[in-house]
Amino acid sequence: MKVIDYIYKAKGVFIILKILKKLLILILVIFAILCGVVYGISQAKYDGDIKKAIASMVSETLGGVETKYVLIMGVSEDIKTELTDTIMLAGYNPDTAKAFLVSIPRDTFVGKSKSKAKAVDKINAQYSNKGVEETISAVENLTGVGIDDYIVVKTSMLVQIVDLIGGVEFDVPINMNYDDPTQNLHIHLSKGLQTIDGDKAEQLLRFRHNKNGTSYSSDYGDNDFGRMRTQREFMKATAKQTLTLSNVPKIKDIINTVSSNLITDFSTKEMIAYVPQLAVFNADTLVMEQIPGTTSMINKISFFLADEDETKEMMKTILEDFNTK
Repeated sequence: MKVIDYIYKAKGVFIILKILKKLLILILVIFAILCGVVYGISQAKYDGDIKKAIASMVSETLGGVETKYVLIMGVSEDIKTELTDTIMLAGYNPDTAKAFLVSIPRDTFVGKSKSKAKAVDKINAQYSNKGVEETISAVENLTGVGIDDYIVVKTSMLVQIVDLIGGVEFDVPINMNYDDPTQNLHIHLSKGLQTIDGDKAEQLLRFRHNKNGTSYSSDYGDNDFGRMRTQREFMKATAKQTLTLSNVPKIKDIINTVSSNLITDFSTKEMIAYVPQLAVFNADTLVMEQIPGTTSMINKISFFLADEDETKEMMKTILEDFNTK
């Protein structure tokens, strides 16, 4: 009986080994097919870029991605009225892995009559007075770009992310000194390359001018123009430093921070589908601009008057590169 039992056991082991061998061969075949598919996609669509091909396949599995034009609005949290003092048109093309950010000055006039212009005719007042759709419509009219989705962000979100990733290396363009006790706003930053933590990030992003009236240089862009440029540059630096291998373990916390600090018409499924694209996006290629125009006092109120022709020409140039591999 012992011999027979041994034979049966040996046969059982042999059968299991045969099954495992077949499974291994099947796995290898599937892996080879996947490698072939990835290689084929990389050659056909991404000029041999394997990373882009893999990101594309993962994104497609999660629901697919397409070129998006998104309106980003940063809502002030230091005052009762929800003014969107940061307004940016963003675009991302998964086929070219290119993106752009275009700032719209908060004082941009979007009213119907300049002679009757009031503060509510500024673009930053549209969100609180008329809703997100009115802001979207105003930006579409200015740029000629159809907007697919919107994101309304609390200013505290970027501050929290900066702390999560351990700070951001950033070259502060000038010495910044400003105090406004009514807003509990205290800005004291020195010029130069340094690590910006969450507290310093808030100071940096809100700075327009010093207490003595001095501001950024005219070449950089003074007051609001300088602030918008600093915001764009800091967002680029934050994105570049967030998308590093050392921050992979923090992705869950970053996603939780983002989701709890924004209002958007993006579905969760859509947002997740775009995550693999981060692996192929190079923040150094991010194009950053501001719509052209001039400032003007109308009815004793400071407005930014956008040059619509120049704006549309600028957008045409941006989009030509944006859609070119």
